[in-house]
Amino acid sequence: MAVPFPAFPGSPGGTGESPSDPTAQRALITGLTGQDGSYLAEFLLERGYQVFGLLRRSSSPRLDRIETIRDRVELLSGDLLDQGSLMRALGEARPHEIYHLAAQSFVPTSWSEPVFTAETTALGTMRLLEAMRHVCPEARFYQASTSEMFGSAPAPQHEGTPFHPRSPYGVAKVFAHWATVNYRESYGLFAASGILFNHESPRRGPEFVTRKVSQGVARIALGKQEQLELGNLDARRDWGHARDYVRAMWAMLQLDEPEDFVIASGQTHTVAELCELAFAAAGLHWKDHVVVNPKWLRPAEVDHLVGDARRARNRLGWKPEISFAELVHEMVQADLERERHAR
Repeated sequence: MAVPFPAFPGSPGGTGESPSDPTAQRALITGLTGQDGSYLAEFLLERGYQVFGLLRRSSSPRLDRIETIRDRVELLSGDLLDQGSLMRALGEARPHEIYHLAAQSFVPTSWSEPVFTAETTALGTMRLLEAMRHVCPEARFYQASTSEMFGSAPAPQHEGTPFHPRSPYGVAKVFAHWATVNYRESYGLFAASGILFNHESPRRGPEFVTRKVSQGVARIALGKQEQLELGNLDARRDWGHARDYVRAMWAMLQLDEPEDFVIASGQTHTVAELCELAFAAAGLHWKDHVVVNPKWLRPAEVDHLVGDARRARNRLGWKPEISFAELVHEMVQADLERERHAR
């Protein structure tokens, strides 16, 4: 059951409008221009939210993912390495809901840049929580936790499974997760974490294995390359569609009290299975084109991640609607279209 949202001075809901009116809600999204941020922004706009996005001042952000909604969102300057900028952004947006999606989230990069990963992903979260505590403690906070925190923990993983991260990224996310719990328990903030298992889409960056595969399939099908180099083909992942998973983010902030949830499909597939489906979507056989290159192997592999999302089904009424096969087919078709028009 949802409860009325807080009204900040001068914000909708504080001027005689009903706080439960979805048109009165203001949401700030860090990582707005990323895969999840773009889908979440579309989801919130459909529900009448006023959406703000945080962008680093020094960056040259890619805005292609929000091209269709660019004139409906407001971009604010802010940097997870600069707490003062976070406080100014929160003061300007006066959000009822904060969705913290920004991070250095590419696992291989976390080995080459572990300190930057910690500064951004771990301490960046604490800076944002601290800014929220001072500027808008009545807001509701969503932390994007990850299945990478479980690492080598036995499957299936649920909310009570002990964390055993296997990468600097996973370690940083564990810090951010427990910082969220700590601020909830210490200061009474409405702060919740969604422990999301792998979720993909045509908007996924090409450095991630799912998009690397779909893009490689498209290029091979169109005669632009001959082979696709990958690492561990036996690694298993619990893959879902990002469009499904942002629904769970929103649902978590509509509860009476903050809780943490595992969000997952509950099914696993190997990288080899991903390749088989992706190449078949283009009328090709994956074994004719995929080669294993040891340089793509991780220093410490996470072999088997599968989430137990029964709590989310029971408490949020959430379940995925898009199958793995549908996800892979959508990604391949989108990349075929991109590559046909690429110069």
